[in-house]
Amino acid sequence: MPKITVLPHPQLAPAGAVFEVPETTSICDALHRHGIDIEHACGQVGACSTCHVVVREGYASLSPFGDYEEDMLDQAWGLQPLSRLSCQARAGAENLTVEIPKYSINHAKEIL
Repeated sequence: MPKITVLPHPQLAPAGAVFEVPETTSICDALHRHGIDIEHACGQVGACSTCHVVVREGYASLSPFGDYEEDMLDQAWGLQPLSRLSCQARAGAENLTVEIPKYSINHAKEIL
């Protein structure tokens, strides 16, 4: 099983995290199953970019982009070449290192 290393995030994972997941598990599901409450305003259907992550290691082993993922990523805060929507990116055989950006486009949460 691939290992996911989550880099520290001030609110969601202050100490970071490391855990194993079965292949084909979405990064979003893996994070939630391990107590990291990443946003997913669209209910994990790839229709927003609130679950945006940057995959620092293991990017090439992820599932291919879906039909709308690249279009939705264009809306993500802090978009980078290794960005993916965590609800659409599924783990492959390689270990992953994931960074959760500091902000998302969920303006309602930013105001709170």
